[in-house]
This record gives sequence, structure tokens and C-alpha cells, in this order.
Amino acid sequence: MSSLRTLDLIVIALYFAGVAAIGLRFARRQTTTEAYFVACRSIPHWAMGLSIFATIISSITFIAYPGAAYKGDWNLLVPGFMAVGILLLLGTTLISFFRHAVGMSAYEYFEKRFGYGARAYSALAFVAGHFSKMGFVLFTITAAICGMTGWDQYQVIISVGCVTVFYTLIGGLEAVIWTEVLQGIVKLLGLVVVIGVLLTIMPGGATAAFQLASENHKMNLGSFDFNFAQNGNFWVMLLYGSFWYLQKYAADQTLVQRYLVAKTDCDALKGVALGAALCVPAWTAFMLVGTLLWAYYQLSGEGFPAHLMDKNGKVIADQVFPFFLTTKIPAGLAGIFMAALFSAAMSTMSSDLNCLSAVGVEDYYRRLRPNSTDKQRLFIGKVIVAVCGTIAVGIGAFIARKGDSALALYYAATAIVSAGLAGMFLLAFFSRRANRQGLWIGIINALIFTAWATLTGGKYKLLDLGWNYTWPDVMIGVGAHLIVLVVGYGASWLFPADANLKTEWTIWGWLAQRKNLGRPKIISPVVLEVNP
Repeated sequence: MSSLRTLDLIVIALYFAGVAAIGLRFARRQTTTEAYFVACRSIPHWAMGLSIFATIISSITFIAYPGAAYKGDWNLLVPGFMAVGILLLLGTTLISFFRHAVGMSAYEYFEKRFGYGARAYSALAFVAGHFSKMGFVLFTITAAICGMTGWDQYQVIISVGCVTVFYTLIGGLEAVIWTEVLQGIVKLLGLVVVIGVLLTIMPGGATAAFQLASENHKMNLGSFDFNFAQNGNFWVMLLYGSFWYLQKYAADQTLVQRYLVAKTDCDALKGVALGAALCVPAWTAFMLVGTLLWAYYQLSGEGFPAHLMDKNGKVIADQVFPFFLTTKIPAGLAGIFMAALFSAAMSTMSSDLNCLSAVGVEDYYRRLRPNSTDKQRLFIGKVIVAVCGTIAVGIGAFIARKGDSALALYYAATAIVSAGLAGMFLLAFFSRRANRQGLWIGIINALIFTAWATLTGGKYKLLDLGWNYTWPDVMIGVGAHLIVLVVGYGASWLFPADANLKTEWTIWGWLAQRKNLGRPKIISPVVLEVNP
């Protein structure tokens, strides 16, 4: 399929027109930072939930999950279980706490607990991690889209990036959320289309596919041995998912900012629950796509072209899904899935851009310019969106030109800098004894560990020191969180307790207030400045 058919192009054009129209629809409302960053706290819970779903299901998900299931089993699905698990354990407390403890940035909390240094570090960790993602998210859509259309990969990256920056820049978080509602629906339609086509053309039907997959253990969740040094181990992935989603719920601006847009605490909880409830079935569906692809090519006996083979003569798993889309999806339906691919990249990028802007304004610019007006902060926020969007497009184009291995050093550096945020939150929220001196000792040790593990044994291994990290890559993050928590807590006993600590900043004081007063007292309420 060297080019898309007319019906497919119409579907894609309608999608792009829709997201642009939404951006223009909300542009006139963006007159304050309150509107630009938290949508005047007026978003209904169902829209918030679809927004969270669209943000989390990125273009990386579209390619990586089917590729992993085609090559192996469903082990990659295991961390997603903790999206629901952590929400059930801590959701009501975390969401209510953040809605009353911070104004627009999740990292305000760390300043109140440990001082501005902790806030600046945690905000920098967020920025580094999400910058390393945006360009790669743009790049990952090119393999499928350019394979289906024959379009130039640089044109795709630049076009998608420009449209995304446009509606994010003019429409603020309100436009981001409502475009994500559309994008979430498109993603679900795309999934339904692909699974429907696979089941329709499957030799022997669905029964033959599932029987073959079962016989070959293609839907297993990994080894259940308690061996944390083993790749593909169920418990390793569950532990990784626990810390990953704790960090997402408690120390990631993209989610905490969503808590703040809801009208009430109850609406915020409903929205987050809806997002998690949609994500787990969607991840399962992507794994199912990979398994069905494997079964289809096994049962049909169809081969692959040479460009899909590696040097050992084995098919490149991540390329099978784009190849299937290129050769098997009918006219019109291909356009729906193309729109889903575009939406996967755009929803993640737009959310990250607005959140990076909020962090830049609230955590850094306001500190440098404490007397700035709201109008000035809004202008700087829009400048940050434009600049970060341009850099993300450049990173995506650079990866397309040089290959992702060219950015090995960059990804290693961002992995090191962003270490330990979940451990930092656990230390702050669950320990009355933890203090800033202990925290920094924990952070420094975590950075040293992460640097050693990432550079000597991670995915982008750069050094051989003779004594290298040999455990699974996902355990690097787990180790960093645990080091911040354990070392930070132990080191805190070497210094005097923080006499200025407000118990409300820990879970114990927060729960006590909720119990004694019926509702939590708003601590250090945020005064919303409105300038003429």
C-alpha cells in the first residue's frame, strides 16, 4: 500500500480538523494561568478519565505491546495491574490530599515538606523524564504510518508536532483534555478495528488461534519463581509496576494536574478510576493483538519480506504489526487506525507540553520572578509550550535520522537524573521523622546507584567496569526508589527532627484532620491572583 486511499484520507482529515477545531474553540478562554493550567477546575469526571486514558496509551504502547506479545508472552501486561492496585490502596487519600495541598504543581508539596531544593529536584526529574519521551513518541508513529502511506518520515514528525503544539499552545489544558476525549475514543475504535479484522481473516477462526496460543503459552504472565534477577519474572514486573504507578499517582505532574481540574474530590477520584479502568483492558487488547498476529502468521504460513528480518534471519517483532496494517487493513478502516496512531502520539505530547509549561512557570519562573503578574506568567507558559514542542519535534527527527541508539547517552542521563521520585514521596508522606538532610543523602545514593546500573548494565549500556549491573533493567528504578526511602529515613536520624514540620504534610496528620473535622482543613490555601 504505497499510499492511502481516498476514504482513509478523508477519515484522517476529519480527525485533524476535529482536534484543530477544539483548540480554536477554547482559545478565547485562556486569559489566566488558572484557566491555562487547570481549566478553571471545571472538567467533568468522565472527560478527565478519558483524558488520563488517552495520555497513558501512547504511540509506544501501540508498537511495543503487540511486538512484545508476538515475540513472547504477556509479561509486559503485569505492571499495568498496579494501575488499579495502587489506586485501590491509596487513591482516595492521595487525590484528596493533593487537591488541598497544592495549587498547580505536584512539586509544591515537596517544598512544603523538605524545602525548595527538593521541589526543584523533583520538578527537574519530571522534566528530564518527559523530555526523553516526547521525541521518541513522535518517532514511534513513523514506522507504521510511513509503511502504510509511503510518506516521508520527517514530514510526518513535523506535521504532527506542529498541529499538536498549535492546539496545546492556544487552547491550554482545557483544549488538551477535550482533544484527548476525542483521541481516546479514536484509540478504542482503532483497537476494535484491528482485532475485528484479525479474527475475521484468521485461518480456522478464533478457536484455532486461541488453541494454538494456549499450547505455546503465548498468554502466560511470566515465571512465578521468586527470582528478582530473572528477566520476564512475574514478581519483578509486579514490583516494578507498584513503584511506577505510585510515582505516577503521587509524583507525576501529568496525573496530579488532572486531579486539580475536577470540580470536587469525588469527581477527581471517579475520573482517575475511569482512566485506570480503561487502561487495563486496552493494554490487554494490545497484547491480544500481538498474540493474534503470531497465530495468524503461524496458521496462514505467510512469510515476511527481507526488510523485516534481522541479521540472524528472525523477524523483527516490532515491525510485524505495521506490516500487517500495511497489507491487510481494508480501505476506510485503515484510516481509522491511522487516526488512532496519530492520536496516540498527539495526546501524550500535548499533555506533556502543558505539564512541562506548568512546572516551568510554577516551580521555576515564579521563584525567579516572585512579583510577576498572572499575565506575565501566562505569556511565559505559552513560550515554554512553543519552545518545548519545537525541541521535541527536533528530537523526533534526530532519532529518525540517526536511530534511537544515537541517543543512548541522553536516555541514560535522563534515567539517572529522574531517579527515586516514588521513594521521595513515600519518605515525605509516611514518615514524620524524615528531614531534608536525610532526604538528600538518600537522593545522592540513589543517583550514584542509578548512574552505575544504567551505564554498566541497562538498556543503553555504555561502560564496562568489570563489576556491572546484571539484574533486569526495570529493577534499576525500583532500586533507586528503595534507596531514597531506606537510606533517606535512616540518615534522617543523624540530624535533629524538623521542628517546623506540620503534621498535616504526612498521612497521619491528614487522616486525623479528616476524621476529627469531617473534612480536611485547607493548608496554606492558594490565593488565585487575577490581574486586570
